[in-house]
Amino acid sequence: MLTYIANYVIYLLSGVFLLGAFFVVYTRTTPMDEVALVRAGNAAAALSLSGALIGFTLTIASGILHNSALLGFVAWSAGAMVVQLSAYAVFARLLPGAKEQIEAGNIAMGGLLGAISLSAGVINAACLS
Repeated sequence: MLTYIANYVIYLLSGVFLLGAFFVVYTRTTPMDEVALVRAGNAAAALSLSGALIGFTLTIASGILHNSALLGFVAWSAGAMVVQLSAYAVFARLLPGAKEQIEAGNIAMGGLLGAISLSAGVINAACLS
């Protein structure tokens, strides 16, 4: 029983750490300050950032479900981080003015970028199964 509890705690803490690492890397990689925008009440930034976080979390969950070794889980999660960041980079280029639209509070653009990130996460998570 203690082994199960220990494994639970290890995977839980690893997942939380990886989500935190993703949050830091993502918010420093994107061209806007999502945290400041969200604090200012910008719903578009909140939608965009939330989609990225949920999309990445789906991959973390899939990684935990499909890897019995912690190292494999961490490695797949690191790869998922690259995929999520790449998806944002590609679609931000395909959607000219996305940064300005998010900063201006365009909820439709925030929702679209969030949905794209979420979709990338779902596909990414399914690829681990």
